[in-house]
Amino acid sequence: MAEALEQARLAAARGEVPIGAVVVHGGRVIARAHNRRELDGDPVAHAELLAIREAARVRGGWRLDGCTVYVTLEPCAMCAGAMVLARIDRCVYGCSDPKGGFLGTLGDLSGHPRLNHRYAVTAGVRADEAAELLRSFFRALRNRS
Repeated sequence: MAEALEQARLAAARGEVPIGAVVVHGGRVIARAHNRRELDGDPVAHAELLAIREAARVRGGWRLDGCTVYVTLEPCAMCAGAMVLARIDRCVYGCSDPKGGFLGTLGDLSGHPRLNHRYAVTAGVRADEAAELLRSFFRALRNRS
């Protein structure tokens, strides 16, 4: 989670919402990313999707079995669904997202009985630190306005 938080800090420094993600396989980080929606002008450039895409490139295929995604904010429905499609084994996230989280808050795609893959979820890892990054970022935005 430390590396995901570092990615979130990089995002904030670049004017992006501070969300970072890393993908771990075999005990080592194989991909890392942060939100790039503003930088890329891409509505789906979420940290999780970018990290999953890089992990697939590193692994040489779309099946990311044996991988864990660490992300600073509870994934949205799109990202939670991408983890199903990528066959991720586990997702570890920092703070919950009351407006968009889909690994327990608004719904839960990780264990949906009608989907063809399920994955474990660990919530709340370094949640206070992840939440403070988000609060600080949005406070600074409001103060600039």
